[in-house]
Amino acid sequence: MTFDPGRLPYETLLDAFFALHDPTQVNRQGPDWGSQYRSIVFAENSAQAEQARHKIAELNASGTFRKPIATLVEEGRTFWKAEEYHQRYLEKRGMTSCHI
Repeated sequence: MTFDPGRLPYETLLDAFFALHDPTQVNRQGPDWGSQYRSIVFAENSAQAEQARHKIAELNASGTFRKPIATLVEEGRTFWKAEEYHQRYLEKRGMTSCHI
């Protein structure tokens, strides 16, 4: 995924992130388990990390999810491009857009 803050507010990206998976599971998504399946936000800076923490607190307070959100927030990580079969994951599954 490529994120351009000039075209999309970071909060909208967070909304999509929390809508597209179960953020209450620890090291698991559906039948897949292990630390590679953890729910985590990798923020580019402290402002993004704070926004993510605020969104988590807001969602927990709202009762949107039946269990507390287990999503971790970390900032300042190095990223590498994933293999081709991981690219455009939603599009490959017929989901060309995310509406929140």
